[in-house]
Amino acid sequence: MTTEQPDLYAILGVARSATAAEISQAYRSLLRRHHPDTRALNNGSEGALSDTTLQRILAAYRVLHDAARRAEYDRETGPRPQAHRRALEPTNRSDDYERPPIIAGPVRWHRVPDPPSA
Repeated sequence: MTTEQPDLYAILGVARSATAAEISQAYRSLLRRHHPDTRALNNGSEGALSDTTLQRILAAYRVLHDAARRAEYDRETGPRPQAHRRALEPTNRSDDYERPPIIAGPVRWHRVPDPPSA
């Protein structure tokens, strides 16, 4: 019995040549849309469909956000364009790490002048 593996790129709505940042952005967008805490309140059947879709999104992101798992998935499902294989090869450069989306610095408190008394 052969089970056909779903297209993880189609689940996230990105191209096979998508960068890690594009995959993360698509994942966060879909997560906001289908997560039970953020989706609009609907009837039970639509909620169950969103739950199933959410599980598929989580499974797709689990594979595609990890470079090694993504490379293995791409080998199993078919060839990729030659230009993008180099992006998946590990390097030892420290600038390959993705910067966090929000960078918070130290908090600086400023004294607010007291309001004039009447």
